[in-house]
Amino acid sequence: MTNNEVMIIVLLVIILLQTTALSYRTWRKQAHMKADMVFVDTSALMDGRIALVAGAGFMPGTLVVPRSVLAELQFLADQADSEKRKRARRGLDIVKELQDNDMVAVRILQDGVKAAEGVDNRLISLAKKYSGSICTNDFNLNKLATVEGIAILNVNELTKQLRMPYLPGDAMEVELTQKGSGARQAIGHLSDGTMVVVERADRLIGKTVKIEIIRSLQTDAGRMMFAKLVEKPANGSSPQRQKPQKNQKRDTKPKNDSSLKPSKKRPPTQEESLISLVNKQ
Repeated sequence: MTNNEVMIIVLLVIILLQTTALSYRTWRKQAHMKADMVFVDTSALMDGRIALVAGAGFMPGTLVVPRSVLAELQFLADQADSEKRKRARRGLDIVKELQDNDMVAVRILQDGVKAAEGVDNRLISLAKKYSGSICTNDFNLNKLATVEGIAILNVNELTKQLRMPYLPGDAMEVELTQKGSGARQAIGHLSDGTMVVVERADRLIGKTVKIEIIRSLQTDAGRMMFAKLVEKPANGSSPQRQKPQKNQKRDTKPKNDSSLKPSKKRPPTQEESLISLVNKQ
């Protein structure tokens, strides 16, 4: 075997290995995309928050927008109802915004302009065919897909889970562990790690106190809340308002009533004195 023949064999082996590796990577990528397809519903696009969630990297896989969903948005955008028209146009803008975001993989699936069985049923069929999930805010589609065993991504549920557990005015107990940055402030933490800054509580560090939430704040480092102490009465019981007895009559007369005060005698005028003198004669 000559050197040229050996060189040709080596080159053929290298080409074969590269072709096999490329085919494997392509198959694996397609299988990964197929398993992680998220079919986006009309309601999720009209809501608009999906762009924020996907842009933050919390939307797995590839967002797939079927052509039938775009057709439904276009149909709603031509309606006479100004509110529906505005929301549908917003949904079309969200599709473009998702496509322009480099952090999001978006694919337009050409499934046909019209869905004779309805867009909801078309989404369920596509999710079953490609072993994907559905992103929707529609209550009925959510229930139907759950019955069919399809995974659902609901932005409303995500927002509910991320909502502040406590609102201004809520009362709770918290242990104060350290001083705050401000004068007379003390800091405590809730069970989920949320920092609570309590005003005028520096003297109570190391104790568990009852507080009332004043306001909450969302920062890049996490959530934090500001609160004030709930003052307790000196005797430890809530003050009670005195009730009037049943047989006790209320004084309905005003205290400053001039009729209750003795009237001072006014000195007679000169004319009255003359009349009195005439009467005596």
